[in-house]
Amino acid sequence: MAEKKVIIFVKSHQHYEGAEPEDMELISEGLMDTAEDGTVTLTYEETELTGLEGTHTAFTIKDDTVVLSRTGQVNSQMVFQKGRQHSSLYETPWGTMTVDIATSRLANRITDRGGILDIQYSIAVEHRVAGRNQFKIRVREIGRQTI
Repeated sequence: MAEKKVIIFVKSHQHYEGAEPEDMELISEGLMDTAEDGTVTLTYEETELTGLEGTHTAFTIKDDTVVLSRTGQVNSQMVFQKGRQHSSLYETPWGTMTVDIATSRLANRITDRGGILDIQYSIAVEHRVAGRNQFKIRVREIGRQTI
């Protein structure tokens, strides 16, 4: 594996039923590991801004599948695969719930030098559709000016 320090830019758009849409941007230093089989793993620590302070986040990207894993204050694993639905448990300090993720778009342009990952999905909590979300993640090696 080749591990390098990167800057990770995360833009998220969340639109939950009965609530105003919410946009959030996070810029964090993190690590990018590239395995020999082409799997790329991006990791960073969440901050107070996201409401997940004390949580370690990892995006594992392999071919047409992205796995978002969180450990710490929140424990979860969400699988994104275009055209497929995946269910998982989402553990918080306030309780555990079932989350269903149905991915409508997954555009992966991440290489060992950085790039962009765009994921759009609908989310159901306890099997009830709750909303539509999007992650747009841009990764840049520290010291590189462009992607």
